[in-house]
This record gives sequence, structure tokens and C-alpha cells, in this order.
Amino acid sequence: MSKNKKPDSLGFVFSTNPDFNFQPEEPEQVDDLPPAQQPLKIWLDRKQRKGKDVTLVTGFTGGDEGLETLAKALKTKCGVGGSVKDGEILLQGDHRDKVLAYLLAQGYSKAKKAGG
Repeated sequence: MSKNKKPDSLGFVFSTNPDFNFQPEEPEQVDDLPPAQQPLKIWLDRKQRKGKDVTLVTGFTGGDEGLETLAKALKTKCGVGGSVKDGEILLQGDHRDKVLAYLLAQGYSKAKKAGG
């Protein structure tokens, strides 16, 4: 199979209908909620991470660009590595207090710690 797929095919292979006209779906535009309305939860997680602590920030409502921007700011503030996966921000280590203080200072008034 070719590594260079055409971006407009999106898995469509063939149609026997001569009147068929392929129309790719447009991606939905998701608007970011204002920071005061974001119900963010900050978790400490160790499951499936070989016992290493990971701080998870979940509940972000908005586009990927806003999530990436927030993740970059949190990684810079805490001085750690991390990533964005499945709409969650992962930070290496236990940084719940720093993350909560930063989010509250940035206007995320609904942000809170979750879990035990």
C-alpha cells in the first residue's frame, strides 16, 4: 500500500453509481469556552504508567489549538515534559498544586483537584 495517500479520499474506494459525487465531510469548528466556564479537573494518575506519577488535566472544552496552548503554558510553568492525548493534558510528575494555582490565576475559576 502506498504511503502517499491522497488527502481527499478518506477511505473511499469505489462506487458503481455513475451519479455518485464524493463530498468529504468538513471538520467541525469547536469554539473555546471562556476560562471562567471551563470545568477543569486535575488528577494524579499512576495507572498504566509503570508506577510513575502523571498529572492529568481533563474537562477542557474547545479546539485543539486552545488545548495545545494551555498545555504548553502548564509545561513551561511547571518546568516538566508532557503531552496532549485524547483531549487531556499530561504532565510528568505530581504538580497538582502548581497547576491549580496557575489555572486560578489565569481565570479558570471552575478548576479543582479531583480524585484522592
